[in-house]
Amino acid sequence: MYSTGPNPSYVAAGDFNNDTRLDIVVANSGSDTVSVLLGYGNGSFANQTTYPTGLYPYSIAVGDFNNDTRLDTVVGKYSGNNISVLLGHGNGSFANHMTYSTGENPRSVAVGDFNNDTRLDIVVANEYNNTVSVLLGYGNGSFKNQMRYSTGARPYFIAVSDFNNDTRLDIVVVNSLGNTISILLGYGNGSFENQKTYQAGSAPYSVAIGDFNDDTRLDIVVANYGGDTVSVFFGFGDGFFASGQQYSTGSFPSSVAVGDFDNNNRLDIVVTNWLGDTISVLLGYGNGSFANQMTYPIGYVPDSVAVGDFNNDTRLDIVVANNKNNTVSVLLRYDKGALAKEITLASSDGFRLRSFVVFDFNNDTLLDMGIANYGTNNIGIILGHRNGTFEKQMHFSTGFNSHPSSIAIGDFNTDNKADIAVANHGTKNVGLFLGKEDGTFESLESGDYVYDFAPFFIAAGDFNNDGRSEIVVAYDDIDNVDVLVAYDAGSFVMQTIHSTGRAPICVAVGDFDNDTRLDIVIANYYDDTISVLLGYGNGSFANQKTYRTGSYPQFVAVSDFNNDTRLDIVVANQLDNTVSILLGYGNGFFADQMTYPTGDNPKFVAMGDFNNDTRLDIVVSNGNNNTVSILLGYGNGSFTNQTTYSTGSNPSSVAVGDFNNDTRSDIVVANTNNNTVSVLLGYGNGSFTNQMTYSTGSNPSSVGVGDFDNDTRLDIVVANVDDNTVSILLGYGNGSFTNQTIYSTGENPLSVVVGDFNNDTRLDIVVANYFSNTVSILLGYGNGSFAIQTTYPSGPFPNSVAYGDFNNDIRLDIVVVNWLGNTARVLLGYHNQVFEKKMTLITGNGSRPISFAIGDFNNDSHIDIAVANSGTNNVGIFLGHGNYSFTNQMTFSTDSTPISVAIGDFNRDTMLDIVVANHGNSNVGIFLGCGNGSFLNQIFV
Repeated sequence: MYSTGPNPSYVAAGDFNNDTRLDIVVANSGSDTVSVLLGYGNGSFANQTTYPTGLYPYSIAVGDFNNDTRLDTVVGKYSGNNISVLLGHGNGSFANHMTYSTGENPRSVAVGDFNNDTRLDIVVANEYNNTVSVLLGYGNGSFKNQMRYSTGARPYFIAVSDFNNDTRLDIVVVNSLGNTISILLGYGNGSFENQKTYQAGSAPYSVAIGDFNDDTRLDIVVANYGGDTVSVFFGFGDGFFASGQQYSTGSFPSSVAVGDFDNNNRLDIVVTNWLGDTISVLLGYGNGSFANQMTYPIGYVPDSVAVGDFNNDTRLDIVVANNKNNTVSVLLRYDKGALAKEITLASSDGFRLRSFVVFDFNNDTLLDMGIANYGTNNIGIILGHRNGTFEKQMHFSTGFNSHPSSIAIGDFNTDNKADIAVANHGTKNVGLFLGKEDGTFESLESGDYVYDFAPFFIAAGDFNNDGRSEIVVAYDDIDNVDVLVAYDAGSFVMQTIHSTGRAPICVAVGDFDNDTRLDIVIANYYDDTISVLLGYGNGSFANQKTYRTGSYPQFVAVSDFNNDTRLDIVVANQLDNTVSILLGYGNGFFADQMTYPTGDNPKFVAMGDFNNDTRLDIVVSNGNNNTVSILLGYGNGSFTNQTTYSTGSNPSSVAVGDFNNDTRSDIVVANTNNNTVSVLLGYGNGSFTNQMTYSTGSNPSSVGVGDFDNDTRLDIVVANVDDNTVSILLGYGNGSFTNQTIYSTGENPLSVVVGDFNNDTRLDIVVANYFSNTVSILLGYGNGSFAIQTTYPSGPFPNSVAYGDFNNDIRLDIVVVNWLGNTARVLLGYHNQVFEKKMTLITGNGSRPISFAIGDFNNDSHIDIAVANSGTNNVGIFLGHGNYSFTNQMTFSTDSTPISVAIGDFNRDTMLDIVVANHGNSNVGIFLGCGNGSFLNQIFV
């Protein structure tokens, strides 16, 4: 503890003397002063220096009010009805205070730039006249007169952040008498909307802000002084909040703060318990919920808490102002890591352990263990605790008689989570377990790669610098090692079937109620309606709501036509030659349609900004008069009269992209009667060139756009109904395209969409096959070519397909509509990791490679391989080129029968060395690395 003035009521942290070490400032309500305690950077502090403030300082905040890069302080003075500003000199001392009037009994103060002029402003909670005062700063340390805004009853504490993601600061206030919080959204000019209130617990005293459920939207936590709880409010990102769970604290929680106290990248909560002389720490799970409190004794009547790293160990510490014994307490966080004694971890059900790895599998910053249990056909995971003990082993089956002999860690699906690959000696395959970052794993048995010989040892590394780990495998009695590449085959499973109107003909996807869950809209051809199905975020959907359209709606699309950040709907009506615009309210409901004339038989709609005015426009294909119509948008949901451009015969599908890299939107149209696509290049003023045509397959029905060969030039895919193919036309980037390349699909492909369905950053294709009742997935290789199709059942007569992540698992799912079944079907995507042999490295006749290690031996940023060749008594070095290829083996002689190899820098020259266990002569040899891929002769230890 460190002494302060009498009755310290509030504490804050900042670097007041510009030495990169955090200091402390305390408001002493009993002596009308603030105390400054300069930090030494090791968790200890100098004795206080005090500065007068005026009558009854109660709260304090820190900021640079005069733009001199030196921290200043502002103090809310409860009995003086004003605030004091103390400008800092940058050496730990402060100028005399200047006062500014506020409302009655200012209880709390916060700092932010409320009018976006890069100058800090001040906001004050005035307890006894139920207002907040905003004082705009001039940037020279002085402030304008206050502006007041109403709050609830007895506003007690205030905080500032951007709750609706509009880059303008907003205010949250806790109202202690009304048991509410008030949200005042900022306009960005220093003024604020009227408050919105939310019910809190009993006598809320303090508030803090953070993202507690990792959805990138700010949430709020409130300390309820009268209820011995904290309340969590989850933000929607639009300035509105949902009430969350309450959690118990100690007695009379008076102050709350937020930080990551266990270094797991999840926010935690700390609360001062005024009557209990304790603080409570509630560790967050990262999903908006928290563990039960852990309490720590503190000084007498803790009144305020702040958070910072006071000893520069990258771990957050806590400082508390103790009101009744005139001190601040500093609690330094530490981890116990000393090796005290050996701990034996019994394998229990697992035996004949062959291999183990050490890693942090549950992202708690503590090391865990993974074990290959050869005898019981499983891998074991043993999670570590902070005190050096371990949990009971969890088992994950590797299969009957698999006999796992080796285990390796890598990221095989590029999700930045540690996965495990296992060499199964008994079943001659490699098993893959995908990590969930909570210490558990998902087995992908269908991804096993089966060998002619039994794998004995594996290791993992990224050999081509693409962020995805590859596998190296050594076998029993085989004189080579193999490099295997992992990839995601992107499988799908039928999830739900939903009723629609009659003859659903087209489907589109969007978030219509702004709940971050994708919804579906369907055009019902025979009903003259669209159906809207709101998503629950788990792959299922609510029952349909229908809206009237024009006659025979045959296409539907989604976008924001009036720039209100709410999705709207556009529908092509075949029989009355119009498009309908239904403007969205952002709550899942839509206004009645507005219609605009098109050409004869409008078939398809696409959107783009064709005249570069930042307002969305519409292009419509007109099947019966061989044109497309351009309707330029006004940005308010209305459109100009159409302008038409000629296409080929019976244009059906249309898509938009920049095909000649001039930053202007162009159009591609599929012409069903003359087996071509037309490309119309845009001038950027709403007009287009005459069409250029390219041959396709027979009866092209649907067209999509994407960069299939990763050359930053847009390409085209076309679904050809009559010959059951898709055509790929690669773009040159100047508006022209190569001749088509053909890939087989199912029967009568009517609809095609483009997306990355296996999360490999390469575009894939999905096709709805009308007569074969399937969808086809063609996975892209990223070079313009595609794998052979994989098909999935889709229900009867699928005629339209769309995609989105319907269950929030970061994988794309598929929705199809079935013409005769009057249904929409959702196919959820899931990972299906498989291995493909990339190359074989020859280690020499009779070499019997038995172990290897991976590292960069020649400092070229490419991964290399060191192999222990037990049969020829040497270590083989393969230097990697960073593209899956390697140099021929270089060998370095060892002693007799090397059976294990590892790497490290043993002489501290920053170059990797190799250590070898020589089984035949029972010794250990070290090869010191030269940093160029070669090594000195072996020395023995």
